[in-house]
Amino acid sequence: MYLRKCRQHKNGKEYAYWQLVESYRTARGARQRIVAYLGDMEEAAREGVARGAREERSYQPRLLGEVAPEWVEVDAKRLRVERVREFGGPWLGLEVMEKLGLGGFLHSVLPAGREEIPWASMAQVLILGRLCDPSSELALAERIYARTALMDLLGVPAEKVNDDRLYRALDALLPHQAALEKHLKEGLGSLFSLEYDLLLYDVTSTYPPEAGELRGAGGGE
Repeated sequence: MYLRKCRQHKNGKEYAYWQLVESYRTARGARQRIVAYLGDMEEAAREGVARGAREERSYQPRLLGEVAPEWVEVDAKRLRVERVREFGGPWLGLEVMEKLGLGGFLHSVLPAGREEIPWASMAQVLILGRLCDPSSELALAERIYARTALMDLLGVPAEKVNDDRLYRALDALLPHQAALEKHLKEGLGSLFSLEYDLLLYDVTSTYPPEAGELRGAGGGE
């Protein structure tokens, strides 16, 4: 991880702020994602964060724990919040996916091709979107995705997430449904040491209509 200095021009003035950025590798090469926006920082604070970032990967509280707190007085009436992003749910969901090895599974069964956004990345958008705010693909594309930190965590811009691309990602994932179910079943048992007789899961978006009718008839009997 490293610090990136950014500049923004507003009302004829230049403002500088800092980002904590992590580099990672994908099937399409090296990518970067923003771990945290750090704002305008003095040299001592930047050095503390940079020193922590040079260590092995750790989480933000540990990185900032080395920096002595700095206090300033502010007028709360003049504060305003802009571009609010929901971070906790998407971050936790991504961590659970990594624990289950789901990201690696998706990249193995959905290798990158000539598409602009890899289908594996779009599948992660679908999974995390459904986890954080269960709704339709259209709602995810039009209002849910842009208000979360998923674009920073996954590196997929909001303007690239539309209902057509989401539905096509479901089509790409459907042939691997059996392998996905097996992977999740094994991961669930090993990660949580669960023993169960019946495992229920949501098949709303991917279950073939004819198979769903047969399963429904069988359940009724």
